[in-house]
Amino acid sequence: MKKVLVIGYVWPEPDSSAAGSRMLSVLRLLKKQNWQIEFATPAQETDHMAALNAEGVRSKNIKLNCNSFDVYITQYQPNIVIFDRFMMEEQFGWRVDKYCPNAVKILDTVDLQCLRAARHMAFKQDRNLTSSDLSSNLAKREIAAIMRCDLSLIISPFEMSLLTDHYKIDATLLHHLPFMVNLSKLPDKTTSFTERHNFITIGNFRHAPNWDSVIHLQTLWPKIKKQLPDAQCHVYGAYPPPKATALNNEKAGFLIKGWAENSHNVMEQARVCLAPLRFGAGLKGKLLDAMIMQTPSVATHIGSEGMHAQYPWPGSIADNSSKFITNAVNLYQNHSTWEVAQSNCHPLLHSLYNSQILGEALISKIANIEQHLSRHRLENFTGAMLKHHTMASTKYMSQWISAKNDLKQES
Repeated sequence: MKKVLVIGYVWPEPDSSAAGSRMLSVLRLLKKQNWQIEFATPAQETDHMAALNAEGVRSKNIKLNCNSFDVYITQYQPNIVIFDRFMMEEQFGWRVDKYCPNAVKILDTVDLQCLRAARHMAFKQDRNLTSSDLSSNLAKREIAAIMRCDLSLIISPFEMSLLTDHYKIDATLLHHLPFMVNLSKLPDKTTSFTERHNFITIGNFRHAPNWDSVIHLQTLWPKIKKQLPDAQCHVYGAYPPPKATALNNEKAGFLIKGWAENSHNVMEQARVCLAPLRFGAGLKGKLLDAMIMQTPSVATHIGSEGMHAQYPWPGSIADNSSKFITNAVNLYQNHSTWEVAQSNCHPLLHSLYNSQILGEALISKIANIEQHLSRHRLENFTGAMLKHHTMASTKYMSQWISAKNDLKQES
């Protein structure tokens, strides 16, 4: 039986974040191949983590900068190792190379953190993104991790283009894997226009773009509320901090709802989803949930980026605040406009997010790399060079920390 080791940055929480939901879909795809899957992470367990054992996935706690991982991976001997975010590749990649040199190394970027951070910096400084923003130390680390792996999973076509065009990464090292939606479970019919009420936004409060979006939405809401006095804005999200709950204002109809037990249920009850994101990267889980539940949305170009290709957006896209407000009110009030937007949801999902097609393509890509692994690595000279130099420094730093920790325990 083929063995897979997934090294996670955190335990997957599919009800808390899009990243957690996507990771669970990847684990299910791998398990569907009748492979043995283990999910290992140095993160602490949480109340909302997925029940991996119920999914047939083994779980393992591992330590950072500790030789115990070497013993573990030597005994397990996986055929495939997947790093959840580049920091896990930095921490454990050299150990995988040393003790499982023939394992296919895959990096799941989730989204490009260097792009998200660069956009955040430009936003805070109220200026356009520049090439120098994309050459940060964070970018150098993330791109180096991509180069050291045999394959990297990229969630957005925009990020695929950025990696090949700007960073000049060979396309053979990349694979486009957006959200995977089980089309057989899409609802044929959802709550009607007249039965739906209020606006909704949703997103993990620990994610900086989501928090900024809520702050921005709070400034837009009074003008929406003025035109729609009976409407409310329901703000859902995992891990709401006190500064978020303090925004709750029943009189203004701006309600901080906090954790959603079922994001699809609350999304289906809303008439319009709002996503005034001003920076970020990757794909947006809230907008995918909106499509699944046939809830039209108003988003910015950052929010909709990479999500609809040439297909019409199920709602509207607006970066300008006044246009965003106007479009939100129009979509909420106009039954025919709303139904046209709603009709764009499921065709888009069928065209771009079919889990069966996407899953088969990924498994085929992995099999091809496995079959020609030596040649694949020979053709990635830059990656080999980075392993030789960069990973050597990471290796010795980690060994130094490990030795220091051992001395502490002895004393």
